Amino acid sequence: MAMTRRMALVNGAAALAVTAAEAKPSALHRRLICLDTHLDTPADLARPGWDVTARHAHDTDMTQVDVPRMGDGGLDGGFWAIFTPQGPLTPQGMMAARDAALLRAAQIREMVAAHPKTFELAFVAEDAARIAARNKIIVYQSIENAYPLGEDVSLLRGFYKLGVRMVGPVHFRNNQFGDSATDKKQFGGLSPRGRELATLANDLGMVLDASHASDDVFDQMAEMSRAPIILSHSGCKSVFDHPRNIDDARIRKLAAKGGTIQINSYNAYLISVPSNPERDKERRALFDKLDGLDAMTPAQAAATVREVAAGTKALSTKYVTPRATIDDFMKHVTHALELVGPEHVGIGCDWDGGGGVIGMEDVAAIPQITDRRVKLGYTEAQLSNFWGGNVLRVLSAAHAARKV
Repeated sequence: MAMTRRMALVNGAAALAVTAAEAKPSALHRRLICLDTHLDTPADLARPGWDVTARHAHDTDMTQVDVPRMGDGGLDGGFWAIFTPQGPLTPQGMMAARDAALLRAAQIREMVAAHPKTFELAFVAEDAARIAARNKIIVYQSIENAYPLGEDVSLLRGFYKLGVRMVGPVHFRNNQFGDSATDKKQFGGLSPRGRELATLANDLGMVLDASHASDDVFDQMAEMSRAPIILSHSGCKSVFDHPRNIDDARIRKLAAKGGTIQINSYNAYLISVPSNPERDKERRALFDKLDGLDAMTPAQAAATVREVAAGTKALSTKYVTPRATIDDFMKHVTHALELVGPEHVGIGCDWDGGGGVIGMEDVAAIPQITDRRVKLGYTEAQLSNFWGGNVLRVLSAAHAARKV
């Protein structure tokens, strides 16, 4: 009988046999190795007193991933992001970003070291099955926004040694490596330094991630890369026309080269959200209160987060803003699957980075995705690719194409 690894994750006990009374989709979901390719949860590790092994609630502490909820949702792990917001392209700005990224990488490793029976670092594709079989959470690492590398692309070698296996050159704004999807054209794609970055990532065996990058950057990375590339958390432009989403021709190109698109659940990329400067101003002022959490006591940090969470709810009442539902999210999933098949589509929900929709507020809710696919006739083998096999194939191809 199938074994439920997630029960072991939650309870620390031996995995329990699935009973015949359990619904087939749920039992099937729990047999799969489920990976999400964009977890922003490492940002929460810096909160004083916040414990990734304890159960939290999005309504009160604004987080979406922890060990108990991963167990509920059957998420075996994924790519834990080293994210750095885009700052000034100055020596001082780049130095501060470098330090912040190195600290985030250290925090991820400290999380694993502090809970060796719960987490394990993963470096190659084959690690996933081995770690899951040991009832532990799979911790691959990625870089979202290569800005912290500054003027020295060779710093990427150091991050590789720390375990990073995926890198995206840009975030919301252009930087020294290329054009962002949500900024004005500056380089017409990758900068010369961006091409150097892509080449070194190939040589090291890192997966190149085109999420947040302009269409020109996508085209150039897809063309020059010796290995398939990935969109770690993106949507489909033909379902909703947003600069962060990708058109059908490029999705087909991605698949033709062996890559995969991992569907995002970020509200503004799924449905139209009208501009509201007053709302945005108040929201920024509210979230500014989260700056410096790492310098607070645990009690102060928890109180500040509760205040911001309550303020966010109040703003949603004051300024009614459209919110996507799980049906809106599934439209993107379905479109991509129908376009290129389950060998080139997966999940990158952007948990703890703005993702989540009505009906799928945190990681505990993801079995619904499997249930919906099963009802449409998807096989276990297809779902195995969708939930983890595709990204592991891309990772394996990147590793095989390395030069050093």
